[in-house]
Amino acid sequence: MPEKRPTEPEQIPVVKRPLLSWVFGENLKFQILLILIIIVMVFVSIIPLEVQKRVVNEAIKMRRIDLLLTYCGVYLLAIVSASVLQFTINSLQVYIGQRTLSRMRKELFDHILSLPINFFRKTQPGTVISSLVTEIATAGDNVGMIFASTVRSVLTLVAFAAYLFYLHPMLAAVSMSIYPIILILVPRLQMRANTANRKRVDATRTMSNKIGESISGIYEIHASGAFNVENHKFAGIVDRLFRIRIVWNLYKFAIKVTNNFFNNLSPFFIFLLGGYFVMNGRLELGSLIAFLSAQKDISDPWKELIANYQGFQDSTTRYKKTMQLFDITQEHLVEDKTREPHKLGASVEVKDLTFKTEDGIKLLSGVNFKLKPGDQMALVGFSGSGKSTLAQCISQLYKYSSGQILIDGNDIAELTKKDMAANIGFVPQAPFIFNGTIQENILYSCVANLKEIDPDKGFEENPDLPSLDDIIAILHQTGLFVDVLRFGMNTMLDPEKDEELASRLVEVRSNFQEEFSEELADIVEFFDDNRYLHHSDVASNITFGTARDPAFLSENLTDNDYFLSFLDDADLTRPLMTLGAEMSRQIVNILGGLPADDVFFEQSPISHDRIKDYKLLVERMAGIRIHDMPKEDGRMLLETALRFIPARHKIVSFPQLLEDLILEGRALFKQRIHKDKPDAFSFYDISEYIYSQTILNNIFFGRSKTDKPRDQERVNKSIVRLLVEEDLLETILEIGSEFEVGDKGDNLSGGQKQKLAIARTLLKRPDILILDEATSALDNNSQARIQNLLETSWKGKSTIIAVVHRLDIIKNYDYIAVLKAGEIVEMGSYDELIKRKGMLYELEFGQG
Repeated sequence: MPEKRPTEPEQIPVVKRPLLSWVFGENLKFQILLILIIIVMVFVSIIPLEVQKRVVNEAIKMRRIDLLLTYCGVYLLAIVSASVLQFTINSLQVYIGQRTLSRMRKELFDHILSLPINFFRKTQPGTVISSLVTEIATAGDNVGMIFASTVRSVLTLVAFAAYLFYLHPMLAAVSMSIYPIILILVPRLQMRANTANRKRVDATRTMSNKIGESISGIYEIHASGAFNVENHKFAGIVDRLFRIRIVWNLYKFAIKVTNNFFNNLSPFFIFLLGGYFVMNGRLELGSLIAFLSAQKDISDPWKELIANYQGFQDSTTRYKKTMQLFDITQEHLVEDKTREPHKLGASVEVKDLTFKTEDGIKLLSGVNFKLKPGDQMALVGFSGSGKSTLAQCISQLYKYSSGQILIDGNDIAELTKKDMAANIGFVPQAPFIFNGTIQENILYSCVANLKEIDPDKGFEENPDLPSLDDIIAILHQTGLFVDVLRFGMNTMLDPEKDEELASRLVEVRSNFQEEFSEELADIVEFFDDNRYLHHSDVASNITFGTARDPAFLSENLTDNDYFLSFLDDADLTRPLMTLGAEMSRQIVNILGGLPADDVFFEQSPISHDRIKDYKLLVERMAGIRIHDMPKEDGRMLLETALRFIPARHKIVSFPQLLEDLILEGRALFKQRIHKDKPDAFSFYDISEYIYSQTILNNIFFGRSKTDKPRDQERVNKSIVRLLVEEDLLETILEIGSEFEVGDKGDNLSGGQKQKLAIARTLLKRPDILILDEATSALDNNSQARIQNLLETSWKGKSTIIAVVHRLDIIKNYDYIAVLKAGEIVEMGSYDELIKRKGMLYELEFGQG
């Protein structure tokens, strides 16, 4: 039996650490280096002041050019040295600040991930994001600046003050007398600014939450037309933040104005007394100039001290508010780093389990059951009966209030999260799919159980991860195989990385045409450079390739002067305009009065939203010869002709002469493009791979004559068979596994997300599998497939607890537990419970 929950070496949690604790620690050596540099810089900063005095009192007074040049050289050297030292100090401060901010974020994020699930139910994602991204950033930056800047300001202040007393003690004493007044006023104002700042942080967090809530609920807002409701709520929050920020900024400006006023008051006394002393010969003019410069410079470190004080107070306020938000005790230890995760047996026992919410609402009460390794149990009941809550308690997602849940005799309250993950697989009803590839998502649970995670290694490089064969097997079992294969087939290859694969796919293309050209002749029109493609439009027949230059896309051809010039040279302009004119007349005559949703528009090259334009065009065409038409009208006719597909658009006949002209023009177009614009097109060539097309289109190398799903399935099966024969199926699947699922899996359907979540969990082969309505988004066939998988391949291998929403799939479970109001009211096999005619009977057949 595993030992009790371990205690880690005492370490201050990140949420308990004061802001100042980040200043030293790992940054100590950098802070010491900063102090040494600052001491040198302060000394160097005094030199220009002394040089000013000596230039006036010695070089100028004695009219000595050599002294003037010497002092100017010393002055220049001093300011250059000070600039270099200042840059060095700033660079070190930035490094310390960003290094500390990085550590803060990592440690806080690690802490946040381990917080109880209930915390995330009550806390808006926007609050967490804002805290990690914005609020804590100021604190991290301040850590890099506060210590060195304060020391530099104090040392500079002391050095300059000492120099002032050296120049004239009485004048220095009068000049420095204003600073005690500032030290009394500024902290009082800062206390009020801190109070306003705390309110600002709270209000900003509220606004962030509201924005996040509105974006998340945008479908409901649009569906309900609740724009005014949301605007009213948001406006109230913004108005409150407006008032708070006004007060906060007023206090900040009051501090700045107070400081500036007293700093500017000091020269008044210097001019008054200093001028008097110079007039009476008690002070040299050079000394007065140096004194004024020093007095001016002494205000800079003082202002910096005030700014540091304000910045530190602001950062401390934000830091404390952030850490207080996450200052919550972990319910379970994440891992014990002194040992490996426990490998437990698959027995599950629940004893007198009770679960209450923070509000005291009892969701589970006195739940008891026991499962042997390999048993399968379904949890059923009305909505709100506690099924999902029980499943989540067993998975250690919720901490139960009383009772016990034992896995192989071990109370899960004493197990770490890593222990649970090593033994249990959990699939929720609404699984989360992470941004990334299918491969990354399907391996997610397996990667999480690795001792060390190397993000640069794929499954083929890590022997501890499932192999590609394992992944393909699980894709087959969960029904995700076809989806991943389709993703792979719809991928475009990289000519620099996939040249070898491309050449092999060209062979597959040739074999596909050799083996299936006759069998699929009724549904596929293969590309042939010497034949007209009746299931492709006129534009595709002329260009006979895929445009790499957007100017040569089909929709842009009538605006492409190069293409229009080619049509003239190939004697295609007039016959195409004639075809376009005839089509326009027929379509306007037949479809002009039909509604937009009429099925006939699906077979027309002119869409309903442009039918009015073509009506006017037909009217303008009356009595005008084709070559006399305005330029824009001619382009409209060409646009219609280029969209003409003979096999689909039966509204006019397609002249054989025009077909022959287009075939001649095709060869001329290819010749010209190769000469003038070689990068504009990828032409169809049976012996060359087309990198601007998908893998499927490269193998298919033609146009489908039908859009019936059954016919498409015939083609796909033929292609898959060839891929298997050429030993390329696994390669295409591997490419498909690199499909980017998008943010939260937005590029996948709801069913695909659930299949992926199930595959992700099954791939790590857990001894205990918990499914919380894990197939609710699947169609009947997919649900039956998953259920059959559990009843056959997983029978006796894993203990399964499934929250079930469809009663027609529970008959083969070993046990069925029926819950009502948080209690198990009956439990047994399906046949036993139906014979009792109790709650399950009522759920299955209804009362009476």
